[in-house]
Amino acid sequence: MANQEPDHIQVQHILIGFKGSVPGQPISRSKDEARALAYDLLKQAQGGADFDALVRQHTDDSPPGIYGMSNKGVAHASGEYERTGMVPAFGDTGFPLQVGEIGIADYDPRTSPYGWHIVKRLK
Repeated sequence: MANQEPDHIQVQHILIGFKGSVPGQPISRSKDEARALAYDLLKQAQGGADFDALVRQHTDDSPPGIYGMSNKGVAHASGEYERTGMVPAFGDTGFPLQVGEIGIADYDPRTSPYGWHIVKRLK
């Protein structure tokens, strides 16, 4: 395991995209509006808001947005995604979190091209 990261995790996330960032989604917000919304949702989530409710209300992905992932070099279980099969920022944010912690992956055209990911580690 790299940096004592776990072999397997389960995360739930909120994807906040902007116009043109998520294929097939008719998102009208600007990049700046998406960033502001993402950080507002992060603050709410870290303040104890119901994360599942935030996902249902705000994600530009399909609710409930729960994914199992296996770390680099670890065989993936049924229903899991390999860390390298997801956008890099998703795993780079999810694997270092402790269970119950919430983090954010900032938009980056190379590592997080769909927008901002607010990630909560479930397992």
